[in-house]
Amino acid sequence: MVKEFTWSEEYSVGIDEIDEQHKALFTLINRLYHAMIHVNLNKKGSAVCGDILDELADYTRIHFLLEQTLMRIGGYPEYEAHCELHKNLVNEIDALQEKIASGKAAISFELLQFLRNWLTKHILDEDMKYGMYFKKHGQSQKRNVNEWTKRSRDAISKHKKKSKWWKFW
Repeated sequence: MVKEFTWSEEYSVGIDEIDEQHKALFTLINRLYHAMIHVNLNKKGSAVCGDILDELADYTRIHFLLEQTLMRIGGYPEYEAHCELHKNLVNEIDALQEKIASGKAAISFELLQFLRNWLTKHILDEDMKYGMYFKKHGQSQKRNVNEWTKRSRDAISKHKKKSKWWKFW
């Protein structure tokens, strides 16, 4: 049975900004979970679920963009492979959103379970690798995150008006 998604230190990659973003993803998945329970109990509010899923998709894209910027700035050797994993999930989410919008699919607990499993597996298997890389190479978390945050915000601002602006990266 699907239940609330709980953050633990097991998911910490050792980079405060990334950990905070991962916590935000957990929170969005939990909001979707609670909205789905409400919809199932009251048969109302499916639009709320759609809005939360859209917010989760948008936040995931932003998070991936920022994460990839950090990896690129830090010279992470598995950058390309990691980006490909991000691209694949974004493509799956795009396809799912199109199916939901056209009525060919619905937001379900199976979808919720998929998102939770993907996120935990991705953090534990893939994100931990770059966390260890940065720690091993003694790169200052504060310096990298400050540079990364500034460059990412500048890039987002510059490309915000474009359709699907997160794809410029």
